[in-house]
Amino acid sequence: MKTIVKNIFIVWAIAFPSIAISQRSLSLQDAVQTAIDHNPELRASQLEIQNSTQQQVIARSALLPVVQASAQVNHYFQLNPFFGFGETVMSDKIPYGRFGGEDQLTTVISAVQPIFNPQAFPGIKQAGFRYEEAKLKADAKRSSTVLLVKQSYLQTLLLNERIELQNESFKRNERVLQDSRVLFLQGKGLRVDTLRAYTAVKNLEPVLIKLKFARETSKLNLKTLIGVDSVEDFQLSDSLFLVDNTSIPSEDEVNNAARSRNPEYRLFELQNRISEQQVAIASAARMPTVALVGQYQLLSQTNNFDYAKAYYPSASFVGLQLSVPIFNGLSNHAKVKQANLTKTETALRVNYVYDQLRASVHQVVANSLETKIRLETTAAVEETAKLSYGITEYRYKRGVSSRLELADASLELSTAQSNFIEAVYDYLIARIALQHLMGNYE
Repeated sequence: MKTIVKNIFIVWAIAFPSIAISQRSLSLQDAVQTAIDHNPELRASQLEIQNSTQQQVIARSALLPVVQASAQVNHYFQLNPFFGFGETVMSDKIPYGRFGGEDQLTTVISAVQPIFNPQAFPGIKQAGFRYEEAKLKADAKRSSTVLLVKQSYLQTLLLNERIELQNESFKRNERVLQDSRVLFLQGKGLRVDTLRAYTAVKNLEPVLIKLKFARETSKLNLKTLIGVDSVEDFQLSDSLFLVDNTSIPSEDEVNNAARSRNPEYRLFELQNRISEQQVAIASAARMPTVALVGQYQLLSQTNNFDYAKAYYPSASFVGLQLSVPIFNGLSNHAKVKQANLTKTETALRVNYVYDQLRASVHQVVANSLETKIRLETTAAVEETAKLSYGITEYRYKRGVSSRLELADASLELSTAQSNFIEAVYDYLIARIALQHLMGNYE
């Protein structure tokens, strides 16, 4: 019998692997690390860094030699004419003749070594800044992804706690309903008490259903963020009651940390440098360039493709090539003006972002302080509500308190517990937002 059951389980596991595998526990740190390793957007940002690395290679190539080799084979049905000498001699016309072979071969190896290229160095600097920009963008995307993962994880924990509190409230109201029915059947209670208790129970059911669907949606969003299969299930192992005894920094400390460590704000400062190099590149296009050039050429001519019996004379030279831009349709002037406008636009945008940072810092710090005070208040209220409900329940069992008083105490307890859970959630979310703004995303 055991063998049969074991074989059935193996077949079931093969046919339905996602169902047969038990749920794995997932802590908040595990969720963050899984997102860092598997989030598609983070993996794409790493590819962007590799792309910017290749752009640096392209920029440095402006200072390296360029070597090219080419070969050309031609068959002439009629040879090229040469004017000034030949068999066609007339008094009023310039004579010409056709010389050479029908089949001609030309091979060329040429090399150009830049000596003075004013666009090369600012281009290399700009490529280096672009590489730093790609890394900062990857860090910014990583920071925002970690923030979203933490928020989604805590939201799922909040929904779990609210469902648990709703179930406890549901059980308490069911006990009240059962007691009301018993007392009504015994003639010791009123029908209106039973109806009131029944209504209270039924009013909790839609809320419980809504919370369960919201939890499924929140878990699905968390799976998408951490980059796992949507059919894979897991159990959150952390608690919403995370210990955080660190003090709340001042607004100046948060502002300085954001400007020095937050990659989103460091990007704006770097964009100023990139725009400066773009101005330098556009201005350098007006300057001359100097390059060392060299060429080796091998020629041959024959008839009937008989290259084996042909001569192969060579020619070679080296020299300096000077290129001076004189007029190119005002495009250089427009590019310089465009680069300067972009530089001014970037500077204005950076100043505006830093002005907005002050407001963001004030809001984040204020939210942290407000949620901390509210957390302390709701914690005290919850303890009071628990004590009040315990006393009322004790008095009700001994016939001193009424069912209405017990129902009111149960409602106050549920409200106090829900407010406390919400305060814990809001406090943790505010602290996460504060750490994110300061550039601390691990």
